[in-house]
Parts: sequence; structure tokens; C-alpha cells
Amino acid sequence: MLRFLAAPLAALALTTSSAHAQAFDTRATAAFVMDQTTGTVLLDKNADEPLPPASMSKLMTTYMAFEAIADGRLSVDERLPVSQHCMDYGGSTMFLDTTDRVRVEDLLRGVIVLSGNDASCVLAEALSPVGTEAGFAAMMTDRARQLGMMNSTFANSNGWPAVGHRMSMRDLGILSSRLITDYPTFYPLFAEETFDYDGEHPANVRNRNPLLGLGIGVDGLKTGHTQEAGYGLAGSAKQGDRRVIFVITGLDSAQARAEESERIVNWAFRQFAQRDLAQGGQRLAEAEVWMGEATTVGLALVDDLSLLVPNTGNATIEAEVVYNGPVEAPIAAGDTLGELVIRLENLPETRVPLVADADVAAGGFNTRLRTAAEVLVARMMADDAPTAEAVAD
Repeated sequence: MLRFLAAPLAALALTTSSAHAQAFDTRATAAFVMDQTTGTVLLDKNADEPLPPASMSKLMTTYMAFEAIADGRLSVDERLPVSQHCMDYGGSTMFLDTTDRVRVEDLLRGVIVLSGNDASCVLAEALSPVGTEAGFAAMMTDRARQLGMMNSTFANSNGWPAVGHRMSMRDLGILSSRLITDYPTFYPLFAEETFDYDGEHPANVRNRNPLLGLGIGVDGLKTGHTQEAGYGLAGSAKQGDRRVIFVITGLDSAQARAEESERIVNWAFRQFAQRDLAQGGQRLAEAEVWMGEATTVGLALVDDLSLLVPNTGNATIEAEVVYNGPVEAPIAAGDTLGELVIRLENLPETRVPLVADADVAAGGFNTRLRTAAEVLVARMMADDAPTAEAVAD
């Protein structure tokens, strides 16, 4: 099949009153920023590079714990034992020991608010098919692939430095978005600023997210820090009807992480406005059809198309339709046939799937005869075309 380019039909407005987008200059070694409301990627810096995620990988543990609660494998009131292995974790901790039996709800807060390595481990061993954290880490990797997180591999439940324990910033963005949309009843846990588990360890009762409580809409999600990874944050903020998800890593201090995160949130909300470009079901182009009762089929959007564009001045959105064609019949309405590729200066390109807007049945005898004749004529014309040497003579 050949790769075809087609200009979108005039129904898609391509010119908008907007400024040229300014590329955001971040100090992070890798970053991913997405407007969740429209799906527009605002910043992509080394976003697909697998990197040490530190405690940001605890988001995968919480996601799988939420899944287990939702399907009945785990209860928020269930009390889980603490193994020696979990107790022995250093770093951020709930200060659990082997005499404790801890409610799942407390463990979730211990992971989310206190970043407890021990709490993550307890949940992992409870959900592991073989009862070990290593077994749970293998589950994490498999589930990540199912969620489309192709650059994530887990060696433990909490981000403790380990060979091969890696996540990309885009994967963390995907995971953050899934936590928000799939488990809205649990998501408020990420905005809790304090959790005092037993009243005996006042030094570790505060959420490490530096943006909570600043009044800029931040309500999650998870910080991370190791010597290898540097300082990172997977965060989200909501202002009005818009929600932004951002992930950064590789900062050299907690202060730099706080400053860079706030800069990103302010930039994402202040510099962009939402623009509705086309409606779901709207035909944007036509694809050629091979051996069908019709010679073309419409390419349409599945959902309404909205993008973020810079909010002042003038700019032009460039768009093209790309598909493999001609498309062989039969074709069913709703089959994905191509993509709408949208480009705006200094922003990553956006790709939106396009589907057939009608059924096209396979042609009968007359269609096959007509197609064979067209192919034969095309070949004859190609054979009769003068060569370069003949033209020169």
C-alpha cells in the first residue's frame, strides 16, 4: 500500500487568531506537558527516554491498588501484614515494622502523601501473584504495556534505585491521566497535604508536592528524588474547565523542582486558549478505494476536535491527512483509515485518527472488469511514454 497525503477539506478552519507559540525552555532534563482537556501536547523534551523515575513510579503501585479495590481483590478496610523485607526499606517511610497490620486506606495515604517505600512494598506483596515484591514488579511491567506505557520497566514497587527500573516522562503522563479519569473517587488523596499515621513520627507527615496550597489549581500527584534521577514531579492542575498534566525530572534541587513546576503550570494556563476546530463525524477528506462499489470514501473525525493555541496575535495551523491507499474494499463505517496531522510552530505535532464515514461494499463483476481495464490502460500509457533519450534526440 502506498502512503497518500491529502489536503483537508475547507470545512476545517486552519487559520486562527493566535500568536506564534514560544517554545518553553525548561531546566529539566526530560519533560512532558499535556492539556488533558483537549489532548494537546504542549511540551515534549526527551519524553520517550526511559529514565530512573524514583518515587514517581509509586503512581503505578497506587493505580494497581485502586484496580484491585475496584474489582474486589482488596478492601480499603483490610489490614495487611508487614514483612521484614518491607520494613527494611530506607528512604521515605511510614516507619512500619513487622508487628503492624495496616489498613489499606492508611497504606494508600502512606504511599501518596508520605511517599512510604515500606507502604508501597506492603501493597505490592499483598497483590503479587507469588507474594513477593519482585512478582508484583513483573505485574506492573505487564500492566504498563496494556495501558500503552511502552517505555516503562519495573524492578520494585517504589522506585528504589535498581538496574533496569525505568519510566519515560510520557508514560508517567499517561499514567497520571489514567489515575485522574479512571479513579476520580480516589484522586482527592493526592491533594492531601498531611497524614499523621500513628502520631509518633512528626518529621514525616507532610506531602512533598511543593505546589499544593499555592492557589494555582495543583491537586496532585507525586514527587520523586534519588541521586541518580535528580528531583522530579508528576503533577496536575485544574483551572476552570481545563486540566494540565506535567511531568519533569532531572532537576538539581527541591527548590529548582518547585520553581520549574510552577513556571510550567503558569505557562500552560496563561499562554494558551482552547480552540474548537471541527466536529465529530465531520468529513475532512476522501480516500481512494480499490475494488469497491464506490471509488472514494470519506475520512471523518471520531470526536470533536479542540486544540490549544497561543492566545494572542496571528498564527496558522497546518494540517494534512495521511492514509495508506488506495483502501481495499470492503470497508465498514468506523474503520480507522488514516490520521489528521496538525502542526503549530514550536509545539509537538498532534495526530488524530480518521475513520471511514460510510460502508463501501466490495465491487461485483463489473467493478473488477472496470478496474482491470483501468490498470491495463495505465500500463499501456506508461509503456508508450517517450523516454528521456527519445526526447533528447
